Amino acid sequence: MPEFDKKISVIIPAYNIEDLLGRCVESVVYQDYPKNLLEIIVVDDGSTDATGKVADELAARFENVTAIHKENGGSSSARNVGIRHASGEYIGFVDSDDYIDSRMYSALMSAAIEYDADMIQISRDEISEDGTKRADVVIPPQEVTVIEPSEHFRTLLMHTGDASYCTKLVKKSLFTDDMLFPEGELNEDFFLMIHMLGMVNKVVILPWQYYHVFYRLGSNSRRKVEDKDYFPSVFTDIVRNADVVLELVKKDFPELESVAKRFGAVQRLDYLLHIPVSKMTKDNEFYMNVVRNIRGNLGEILGNSYLTGKQKAYLMILAPAPRFVRKLHALIRGLN
Repeated sequence: MPEFDKKISVIIPAYNIEDLLGRCVESVVYQDYPKNLLEIIVVDDGSTDATGKVADELAARFENVTAIHKENGGSSSARNVGIRHASGEYIGFVDSDDYIDSRMYSALMSAAIEYDADMIQISRDEISEDGTKRADVVIPPQEVTVIEPSEHFRTLLMHTGDASYCTKLVKKSLFTDDMLFPEGELNEDFFLMIHMLGMVNKVVILPWQYYHVFYRLGSNSRRKVEDKDYFPSVFTDIVRNADVVLELVKKDFPELESVAKRFGAVQRLDYLLHIPVSKMTKDNEFYMNVVRNIRGNLGEILGNSYLTGKQKAYLMILAPAPRFVRKLHALIRGLN
């Protein structure tokens, strides 16, 4: 292991997570990275349970843990407060219901030093509430991989890359006053990532699955099966972000325009496949705009080589009468 001399600030936003916060923070505390170079900032985002108390107790137990309390403003707001308090040269993030391997930050920093990289990514896995490992959302590379920021952007648009900041170590200097997490958005990591990549010198991706996502039903972007009309706002956020992507690509990465249009089509398809039928009404302007966009670009969609045949078929079937198709599908599925 190399001699480390760079300080890392790890920011943990916490809201009503009293039962899991201790496991999360301890997994960061017990890293094999030098404790005097590891600053842990827990930001209690106006919790209404005992989360704030747990955060204070952890800060009292561990000298490199600091607890900050603020009014509720969402995960982005909490992260941004943490960034402003951070004193490290590099910044990492861990969601308060997740936990990490003890080797994660030494592995990330070793790569940062070896490759002189602004952004380094560890691989992740997802663990269910019953302890079983879920299928990988992002496939880890076979070996350490160094890519250009534009290539990382392309993988995000192809839904093969990882936009999460929780799996990253990032130079603090990239988090400028106009380069912070957008507040009030659920898809905040993706939004910030696509804007930040233009400032990054390179991205290093490590194969080891040292970040453990704890998959809980009822999380912001995870639908509760028993609530049939529940529609996470993340599905509207991904459509809005698709429009931001297209404009950004036209300006800075014109070679990715077809990939960006593929991305927009897939995001809208995802929206139409998840929105409850009860919300597919003419007075739902956002829904109607999604439908108009697909209908208006159907020819271009069918000619896009980055879309699969299955994706094109779904879009072609849904475009004329999405509500009818979804109701028919639900009826057939019910009969089965």
